Amino acid sequence: MTEQTYRPSGQASGLDAYFKLTESGTTVRTEVIAGITTFLTMAYIVFVNPAILSEAGMPFGPVFVATCVAAIIGTLIMGLYANYPIALAPGMGLNAFFAFTVVITYGYTWQEALACVFFSGVLFIILSVLPIREYIINSIPKTLKLAISAGIGFFLGIIALSNAGVVVAHPATLVTSGDFLAPGVILALLGFALIAALNFRNVPGATIIGILVVAVIGIPFGVAEFGGIVSLPPNPSETFLALDFGRVLEGTFWIVVLSMLFVDLFDTAGTLVGVAHRGGLLDKDGKLPRMNKALLADSTATTVGALVGTSNTTSYVESAAGVAAGGRTGLAAVVTAACFGLALFFSPLAGSIPAYATAAALFYVAVVMARGLAEIDWDDLTEAAPAVAIAITMPLTYSIATGIGIGFITYVLVKAIAGRVSELTPAVWALAVVFAVMLAIV
Repeated sequence: MTEQTYRPSGQASGLDAYFKLTESGTTVRTEVIAGITTFLTMAYIVFVNPAILSEAGMPFGPVFVATCVAAIIGTLIMGLYANYPIALAPGMGLNAFFAFTVVITYGYTWQEALACVFFSGVLFIILSVLPIREYIINSIPKTLKLAISAGIGFFLGIIALSNAGVVVAHPATLVTSGDFLAPGVILALLGFALIAALNFRNVPGATIIGILVVAVIGIPFGVAEFGGIVSLPPNPSETFLALDFGRVLEGTFWIVVLSMLFVDLFDTAGTLVGVAHRGGLLDKDGKLPRMNKALLADSTATTVGALVGTSNTTSYVESAAGVAAGGRTGLAAVVTAACFGLALFFSPLAGSIPAYATAAALFYVAVVMARGLAEIDWDDLTEAAPAVAIAITMPLTYSIATGIGIGFITYVLVKAIAGRVSELTPAVWALAVVFAVMLAIV
């Protein structure tokens, strides 16, 4: 049967009409493959996110469910409402901010931190429907956006090295090297190398393959325990609607909310534009059509995620893998959401993944996020100095918010002293003042 004489079935015609498959130059088969490809590249989040949030005292099983549910709902909204082949899940970096900064450093309970996530999502929704969102996104210097991404990467890197035992505390030098003959350390480094090499070779599911391989290798050495593969999903009641709004009237509460909102907003905008550019989905002016719908999908997912019990949900740059496989419409996102639905039944496997295995994946994510520094204008010290300040401060203070604050304050001071005040937007001035107050009172 030739392509010219083929007539789609009623179901295929319905999918074509809803997702505009023919108009987008794709097919149902291509979208299904793309959706599965995207899932395989980001499936590591169902292992890593519960592991990070458990550091804040959250129960692993319910967070595993919340991770999958947030990914399902967010990705479905993106696919069915915005019609983009972009998947969502709890964001790397934001989960670390939740656990290590808000809970461990600032002393919030995880229930109070969930309330911060909820309000950051609500504010994101408001910004998504108002015309000021583009002003806010465009008014922040590109240098700071790139440096924040890289700084979060370095922050994840030191968390990964610490969890793997590669880096340990030292009373004289703050940190030092761990025992490189320890099985966990060896396997973490092996896992990192394996994940990096497989991603270089464009192997589908490279990250999750690396995690599983080193986890299995660790079982005979007694550094990993196999708890099974498939079961019914854990009971999510411990984290469902567990938000605590008791600190909502405190100034630090809203500083945390704004920090979450800031990171989420620019991470989402950058991911959306980057993935859309790779798929040829931008218009002739280089803008993303239906940007408001995409942002609304992202912000709604964060709000829902807080209700079920996880940190901010955001668009995943790994969606670019699905776009590279031919995904062009929301049907690919719907397929990815269905895969996360199946993942709900693999909680024993998620619970069997040891810290050194997830550390290997975290360290690889750090590498990917650090690439933003390559685009910094290193010949302009008024741009480079604030960028380096952000990138170094985040991991060494164990705080994403502190790194962002130091970056904005440094950016304003350097530009002003250098006589380049005209390059500072009102939004940058305002954020520098806000972060200066935050650093003074937190």
